[in-house]
Parts: sequence; C-alpha cells; structure tokens
Amino acid sequence: MMRALAAAGLTAALLLVPQPALAADSSYRTLATASNPNWMAGLDSGRSLGALSIPGTHETLSIHGGDYTQTQENYGNSAATLTAQLDAGIRAIDVRARVNEGNTFTIHHGAVYQQANFDDVLNRLASFLGAHPGETVLLRFKQECTGETGSCADATGQKSFTDIFDAYVAARPGLFWAPSVTRNSAAAVPTLGTVRGKVVLAVLNGPRGGRFDSYGLAQFAGWNDGSSTYVQDAYSVPTFAAIGAKRDAVNNFLNTTNSGDATKIYVNFTSGSGALAPPYWVAGGALWEQGVNPYLLGRLNATSYARTGVVMMDFPGGGLINKIVSYN
Repeated sequence: MMRALAAAGLTAALLLVPQPALAADSSYRTLATASNPNWMAGLDSGRSLGALSIPGTHETLSIHGGDYTQTQENYGNSAATLTAQLDAGIRAIDVRARVNEGNTFTIHHGAVYQQANFDDVLNRLASFLGAHPGETVLLRFKQECTGETGSCADATGQKSFTDIFDAYVAARPGLFWAPSVTRNSAAAVPTLGTVRGKVVLAVLNGPRGGRFDSYGLAQFAGWNDGSSTYVQDAYSVPTFAAIGAKRDAVNNFLNTTNSGDATKIYVNFTSGSGALAPPYWVAGGALWEQGVNPYLLGRLNATSYARTGVVMMDFPGGGLINKIVSYN
C-alpha cells in the first residue's frame, strides 16, 4: 500500500513539472503542418510495399480519455481525425474495436469509447481513396476488449468478431484488397500498383494478441501482443527513465529493417507507456529524457537508410511525417 501511495504521489508530482513534451515541434504534435495527400501516386507501381517507407499511427483514433489513453492529436470525432492523418501522409493505421449491440464495432482504447464507429472509419477511408486513387492504406485491426479491469467488455449475444468483420467487408465491395480479407488464405506482400485505391489488411488480431485465422498478410502470422520477427512493439515503458530503452529499440529495428528481407514489410512502433510514463512523455520527451519522436527525426536526418519500413507513431509531427515520406 505504501509503495502504491508513493508511486501515486510521484506521478502527481511529475505531472506538475513543466514537460518538454508539451512544446510542439517538427517531430511532435504538429500533424497539420504536413500535407501529403498524393505521395504514393508518383511512385513506381511495380514497387513492393515492403520496399516503401510508410508513416503510420499507433492507436490511430485514440483522442479521448486523458494523458494515459490519448495517443493522437484530436482533429474531430467520427474518424475526422483519421482524415486529417491521411491528408498529412499517414498510410498505416492501427484501429481497435469493441463488439457492440447489433453486431457492430465501436472504436475503443481500453475502456474508453473514442467517439467513432467502424462505419465512420470505413467511410473516411473510402472517401479518401476515392479522391486519391493512387494511394493505399495498411490497416492493423484488433479486437480490443478483454473484459478485464481497465479494458472494455464486448456486448453479449453477438456474432463472432470475424463474422462481424466479414459483414463489414461484404458491405463495402471494392474497398479492401480482396486477398488480404480472405479468412482461409493469407496474402503475399503486394506491389503498390496492385493495391492502389484499396485498403490492405495487414493483420487481424485478437484481444490478447494472436492472429485470427489467415486474414491479412502471410508474413505476419507471428504478429502477437508485442514484438515478433517483422514487428517491433516494445510498448512497456514503466517510467520516464526507460524512454531511452525505447529509443534504442526503435533505432535497433531501423537497422534490422535495412539489413532484413527486402521483400518483407517491417513495422516499427515508436509508441510506449507505463505507470510513470504516459504516451505523450514517451513521444515528446520528459524531464531530461529525449522523446522518441525528436530522436527518430534526428536519426533519419543524420543517417542514410534504404527504407524506414512502416513507422507507427504517437503524436507525429509534420516534419517527421515528411521525412519518412522523403525516403521513397
């Protein structure tokens, strides 16, 4: 009990200290300074998605719930925030859903409803890709609710998560790249020309990790809760003093991406959080610890990489998005 009270007191004390993370810059909390609605359109259609450098967002629609839940700048409910991200150049998204009454999905981060439904997400994607047919969007879609404390609980008496997902796909013919949403047959990594104007499902995850059936891309068969061969998602950052370890994980995976299989997509999560490190501290910095976002922008400016792979970020700044896009 005393340790818990001490930790709570330390958290309260730290939150009273002015944080460098509150200062927006080109790497952090300046999404609207980037405008890249058509950046894929000029790329060679024969290029594999694995060869591209793709900016993305972690917990794409988590804009409500306070410091320990919010991961993105708030540009509006009903997935208006997604439209702002797509216009800025984001092409990989991470969406988490609760099974709701009527066999529908609502968007959650843990217990917090994010004032958006899956129909909103699909409407925004269809509208954007209809206006920008040279682009594609990678989707990581996850069942969010575990029923445990701090999480949500799915509505009872509903169809399975996969059956509900299939119904959404069937209601939107042509929106998804079909090989990626076939339950029993995983897809190979496509070329850009094959998927222009489409949403590519990268993986369909269960609430505790693991992949549902064979949805998505075959290379992500091992994408569980955390890191795997093609994914760096070391999301546990217990305190602000551990931000350095997260920076190292991101940097090491950049090197892995550049030395790895050029035909595969590598996904590097810059995000993390813990009891004494809310997401915005990890992204923007806290006390004497440099945040992952400014660190990453510095690395990309200082080092010549062949590709960044997919970079999934919290609170990305316009300069960081632009830099990732420039690697193409």
